[in-house]
Amino acid sequence: MIRSVKSELSLYLRIRKFIFRFFLLFFVGSFILAFIFRFVPVPVTPLMLIRTTSSLFDQKFIGIEKSWVPLEQISPHLQTAVLKAEDYQFFEHNGFDYNAIQKAYKHNQTHPRKKGASTISQQTAKNLFLWPHRSWLRKGLEAYFTVLIEATWSKKRILEVYLNVIELGPGLYGAEAASQKFFKRKAKYLNSSQSALLAAVLPNPRRFRVDRPSNYVLARQRRISNRSAPK
Repeated sequence: MIRSVKSELSLYLRIRKFIFRFFLLFFVGSFILAFIFRFVPVPVTPLMLIRTTSSLFDQKFIGIEKSWVPLEQISPHLQTAVLKAEDYQFFEHNGFDYNAIQKAYKHNQTHPRKKGASTISQQTAKNLFLWPHRSWLRKGLEAYFTVLIEATWSKKRILEVYLNVIELGPGLYGAEAASQKFFKRKAKYLNSSQSALLAAVLPNPRRFRVDRPSNYVLARQRRISNRSAPK
């Protein structure tokens, strides 16, 4: 009996030690990654790898087309367009737009088409560290990484990373690659109309097309163009 209790206690202590080490490694590792990506261009994201790997089982292979550029080489028109489209309060919140979350919650109670409220900070955290499929676990980790990058990065850096890793078409990531593909020009030369069109497909760049915009995308482009710029 005593030997059995000691055995169970030993197992409990080993499990507790393993859990402690796991979380310690997770927190230290995530902080190191966040610190590195505060300065270093992001080479690849989990989303890019997932999209490419899954395409191996489809009829058409999709690679990774991207080109990192600093924020200064991305058109101010595009920077403004994504703020108007995705996160109007980006420079005002701490990573979470609580008013948008509340509005989305009320909307989703009565509408079949669900509305999201993820900020650019949340989207950057998800794209950089996590997988795309929704779950409570992913949302919890997304909140953690959002707090982490908001605490260790500047808003400018968050926007820079976002604009360089965001998905804008099949196998197409970042403002520079999208600008070169769709408009045959560098991202710093995008005009306001082109920028609004890129921003218009962000809710679902696998469904909405920049090169063949639907009426919905064109209407969204007009709304983005007509909306006043955030201060």
